[in-house]
Amino acid sequence: MPEGIGRDEVRNTGASAVRRLRRSAASMLADSLRRDPERMARAVELGLVRREWLERPGEERISEATPIEVLERFLERSVEQRPSTLAQLGLSTIQILSAGAEERSGDGVPDTLAIAFTDLEQFSAFTAREGDEVSSQFLAAHRRAVGPIVRARGGRIVKHLGDGLLLTFPSAEAGVLATLELIDAEPAPLRLRVGIHLGEVLVQADRDVVGHVVNVAARVAEAARGSEVLTTEAVCDAARELPGVRFGKLRRHSLRGTNETVRVCAVARA
Repeated sequence: MPEGIGRDEVRNTGASAVRRLRRSAASMLADSLRRDPERMARAVELGLVRREWLERPGEERISEATPIEVLERFLERSVEQRPSTLAQLGLSTIQILSAGAEERSGDGVPDTLAIAFTDLEQFSAFTAREGDEVSSQFLAAHRRAVGPIVRARGGRIVKHLGDGLLLTFPSAEAGVLATLELIDAEPAPLRLRVGIHLGEVLVQADRDVVGHVVNVAARVAEAARGSEVLTTEAVCDAARELPGVRFGKLRRHSLRGTNETVRVCAVARA
């Protein structure tokens, strides 16, 4: 060790050099992904990298998805793109993997999630006009478009509900951004409508979600108009600072079938 240089200084110099090397490597990888938008989109969808990391490589965590979550997203994507994959893998394989690495009690595990319901406006009339085969193909194409958008925001497609979907997201921000993207990708000539609520739900072993928050989200979706994302006040409060997003004026809405009212507002791009 050179005279006059202490061990702490040497250690700090070495740590600084390692950090610079990591930032340089992260920037090179991010640049490589950006040059191939399709590959970048797949990496984000599968959870291999985060959007925030791509914007600030070396400063943000590269990924928050666990290996089992990456595998689940890959299987979901494979089944959406090629339904025959389900038969090849076997339904039991998908169900076992989708249960997650941890065990859940029969009553479910509480978690705070953003719950979104989607619905295609006038789908019944479309089916009556176009026929079952055309409508089935239309719905399959819509679901293939939805999957990558939801997964890229860390979300999950919990259920197919006829022409609608039950979705969950880890945060209000993720739910708002994803559903706005879904509106952008709504399948012409039909319009998509979305309702979102935020709160604690019970996540069951099969990843289904139950609870009052789920019921509220479903009722809010019923109140949305075509091409509209309607959120509750809880979502609005949690995601209000999102750049490029505008929240409308809160108004009271009576939940169908109950004596309860909630405050809701429409969300759009600023």
